[in-house]
Amino acid sequence: MSVENLVAEIKGMQVYQNETHVLKDVNLDVKRRDFIYVIGRTGSGKSSFLKTLYGDLDLRKADIAMIAGYDLNSLKSSDIPMLRRKIGIVFQDFQLLTDRNIEDNLKFVLEATGWIDKVLIQSKIHDMLALVNLSEKSKKMPYQLSGGEQQRVVVARALLNDPKIILADEPTGNLDPKTTDDIMNLLFNINKEYGTPVIMATHNYQLIDKFPGTVYICSNHQLKHGIEVSTEEEDTPED
Repeated sequence: MSVENLVAEIKGMQVYQNETHVLKDVNLDVKRRDFIYVIGRTGSGKSSFLKTLYGDLDLRKADIAMIAGYDLNSLKSSDIPMLRRKIGIVFQDFQLLTDRNIEDNLKFVLEATGWIDKVLIQSKIHDMLALVNLSEKSKKMPYQLSGGEQQRVVVARALLNDPKIILADEPTGNLDPKTTDDIMNLLFNINKEYGTPVIMATHNYQLIDKFPGTVYICSNHQLKHGIEVSTEEEDTPED
């Protein structure tokens, strides 16, 4: 594997949620243009794994834990904002600021991550809204948008700082099938056009048939590569 194409390298990672040992000995390499599914039932550890990657959960132990140029083993709390500039995060529940319009939601993120030039800020917002086909919605409030439109704003927000990788946590969990396909097509197009790798947690196995990718399955405290899960297998108590 070409080193310059390697965006994340995880070896022997232990994933904890509070005091619960959720996943043991996680091994995962991510390179440019990869589209990786992390699937499994609710409570199997998908979200905990992603939260560890973007610094929302502390890393207790890993042999190697590199992502987007950052070593999670030596990550300080002061490093987390810079890490998250390199990682685009797409949440299931949108997490948009409800007291301001879409343009100002994106502006807030840019200013919070160090952007100063107003012309460049406006240009970046324009480009990202155009990418997700929401140019005409920039002055709308979040509540004025459909669920699918709000999720496209979230994708635009995740791309503002040209991330090295996108982490998507159940991004279609609250969407109808047609809107789900729209969001998946958007993520796939970004992955192919820009080479940005995607790790997507989902419990929707049907997506993989329509949008093929590399599959990892959370089951019995392990992250298994491309192995089917038995419905009788034990889940951990928290995700």
